[in-house]
Amino acid sequence: MLSASDLPDTIPVFPLPGALLLPRARLPLHIFEPRYLAMIEDTLKTPSRLIGMIQPRDGQFDGGPKLQAIGCAGRLTAFSETEDGRYMITLSGLSRFRVLEEVDGFTPYRRCRVSWSGFERDMGPVEHDKGLDRDRFFPLLRSFFDFEELRTDWDSLRDAEDELLINSLSMLCSFEPEDKQALLEAPSLTTRRETLVTLIEFAMRGGGEEILQ
Repeated sequence: MLSASDLPDTIPVFPLPGALLLPRARLPLHIFEPRYLAMIEDTLKTPSRLIGMIQPRDGQFDGGPKLQAIGCAGRLTAFSETEDGRYMITLSGLSRFRVLEEVDGFTPYRRCRVSWSGFERDMGPVEHDKGLDRDRFFPLLRSFFDFEELRTDWDSLRDAEDELLINSLSMLCSFEPEDKQALLEAPSLTTRRETLVTLIEFAMRGGGEEILQ
């Protein structure tokens, strides 16, 4: 089990629009680009086995799209290879990080020097949302799933702990990348749930003027 003192100063990063990883959640990924196949192989050789998931920002520079300031690192906890050389992996969310600078080097994938400061809670105990009113939240959620023509196991969803429920919905719902970033940067589980509700209501109104501050 990794502790805060084990976290490396430099990690490989995987810019993937709309892909959200949160602490204590799991993200399955299908890897097929040669540069990211190399990243997985190199990561498996490191003690921490960490990869930073991060959203690209609008704008280009010579090394690829600009990156958001904050991402989330996951530990590579499951790995399999297909017959045609692709990798199926699972990242288990560990902690968010702040990008300090991108590191030049000879790897085909990108790496960043990062700070873990300010995200100590991510490696602590499971969070709870004392303000979550499930009797109000679930009718809204059911309306949203009907609106998006989505299906789910409602019994399992209702039985889920606060953190698992809110974080799973944040990761799975198909919001815009900037909205996913807002969910990632939420300072607490309560704030993330409030942001999630805002995004659901906004989506069901069919968009319109930006309402997130």
